[in-house]
Amino acid sequence: MTNKAKIEIYSGDYCPYCVRAKSLLQQRGLDFIEYNVQKTPEKREEMIKRSSGGRSIPQIFINDKHVGGCDDLYALDKKGLLDVWLEA
Repeated sequence: MTNKAKIEIYSGDYCPYCVRAKSLLQQRGLDFIEYNVQKTPEKREEMIKRSSGGRSIPQIFINDKHVGGCDDLYALDKKGLLDVWLEA
């Protein structure tokens, strides 16, 4: 299944929160673009700017709107708001 929403996740190696976030997206059948900030250091600076200072990974964006991290993504899903963000 492909989604119309543009989902981006800034992640890194050996990051259990990144794995959980990507797992939720995969379970929902959602495509996403992943940027590994450890393998591509310039993406870390981009992530920090886009997230208004967020330095922890993952940092997740849907349609260029900052979701936050893994817990934020799960909270959106639990409240039924993830679908709303995906349709926006």
